[in-house]
Amino acid sequence: MENPPVIYFDGVCNLCSRSVQFILIRDRRKIFRFASLQGEAGQKMLLANHLPPDQYNSFILQEDGRLFTKSTGALRVLKLLGGGWSWLYVFIVIPAFLRDLIYRFISANRYTWFGKKEACWLPKPEWNDRFLN
Repeated sequence: MENPPVIYFDGVCNLCSRSVQFILIRDRRKIFRFASLQGEAGQKMLLANHLPPDQYNSFILQEDGRLFTKSTGALRVLKLLGGGWSWLYVFIVIPAFLRDLIYRFISANRYTWFGKKEACWLPKPEWNDRFLN
């Protein structure tokens, strides 16, 4: 894929790291690439899009040059995963401000509920080619 979708995530967040692992296991077509927001590629993307380089409270999907954040980004990932996961995209009909209320609540509590690592999570060696620096 020439411009594969890239998922930017909080590399020290346990929930975020588990979400990436969930996607890696189910992405049979291997279309997604990944980068932590704290890493070089994540920082470049944040700065290029005039986003704060020190705030990691949103999941960001970059697809075809566009950025999708919070619940919209997550739902688009499920749609792109295909199979049974794509039916969850039906929730896109709920207005984003309502979906994002739930997203922001989980995001605000993710470290308390799921924990936080001292350093960014490292993928299995067989997944290394799917990660940007």
